[in-house]
Amino acid sequence: MGLFDKLRQEFIDIIDWPEQAPDTLIWKFPRYQNEIKMNAKLTVREGQQAAFLNEGKLADVYEPGMYTLTTENMPVMTTLQGWKYGFNSPFKADVLFVSTKQMLDQKWGTKNAIVLSDDRFGMIEIRAFGTYAFRIIDAGKFIKEVVGIQDEYNNDEIGGQLKSIIATKFTTAAGAGNIPIEKFASNLEDLSSLVMDKLNADFDAYGLKVTKFLVENVSMPEELKKEIFEYSRLNKIDMQKLTQFKAANSIEIAAANEGGIAGIGAGLGVGNMMAGAFNQANQNVQAAPAAATVNAGPPPLAPAVQYFVGIDGKQTGPFDQAQIQQMIQSGSLKRDSLMWKAGMSAWSAAESMPELKDLFGSMPPPLS
Repeated sequence: MGLFDKLRQEFIDIIDWPEQAPDTLIWKFPRYQNEIKMNAKLTVREGQQAAFLNEGKLADVYEPGMYTLTTENMPVMTTLQGWKYGFNSPFKADVLFVSTKQMLDQKWGTKNAIVLSDDRFGMIEIRAFGTYAFRIIDAGKFIKEVVGIQDEYNNDEIGGQLKSIIATKFTTAAGAGNIPIEKFASNLEDLSSLVMDKLNADFDAYGLKVTKFLVENVSMPEELKKEIFEYSRLNKIDMQKLTQFKAANSIEIAAANEGGIAGIGAGLGVGNMMAGAFNQANQNVQAAPAAATVNAGPPPLAPAVQYFVGIDGKQTGPFDQAQIQQMIQSGSLKRDSLMWKAGMSAWSAAESMPELKDLFGSMPPPLS
């Protein structure tokens, strides 16, 4: 190697980052002991920024483009070095290339269950996970606040910190978002937007911006899901309706267990006996002469109608009309449910009974 070639290698006259790894955020230009020649060519490609540091202090930052380094386009470096006009000598500086491309498909999730307070369900626990994307928008701020001077800095090194910020902000947003817990699954888009706005306030302090944030799933304990499903079957969340609904469910449960509410555990035999008694009473009334009612005072009040309901292939009851109305309101007794009362020759659909038809008509249609 000649003397001229050796001297030429003392100076750097082309500065660029041609091979950018997908997950690399910061790459230090390998200057080694060489000096940068004034009027050197700096190439900053799309998706990059270049930052010059003088003795560890951030100086000039360059956006995408091609630059010929002179005192005119290096104002901060010129001030720090105290260069005079017309300076044309080599100089030393650390050059950090920063990737401003989006870091896509980053995973996040809550390591531990998040505890929220709900006015109706009390203290509840939920977990959530999803994806997000971010990019560096301010190379200088990112270098100052996060990186310092490193030869290389990749996405994995900051990922843990970002995920911790996300989990904290998600907890805050979920608690303050005024989204009912039963509507979390159907409002993931609104929840995602709410969390994203809160995240960017924190990410900006690091020179970062969240470009996409998605909550993919919110999970909760099974017993809470069951409570929510009960609410979803009501037209409106109302504690009186909930009480009626649970009362109807209790009747259903008792019907499936011997020794439940009165009249239910006796089985088909008791039902048949009662049906026969009702028929006999009706026959006696019809056989009595009409004259017997003359001067006998007001007739006795008719006994309350008792209904029997077929639930899951089993006979349940008897129920009075008030109980039947509650069962219709709660949805446990439907139009096509089989019913029987004294005087009927066979079991029939509930909506075929004239006295019950109007009750079904007053109920709102099922939620779509």
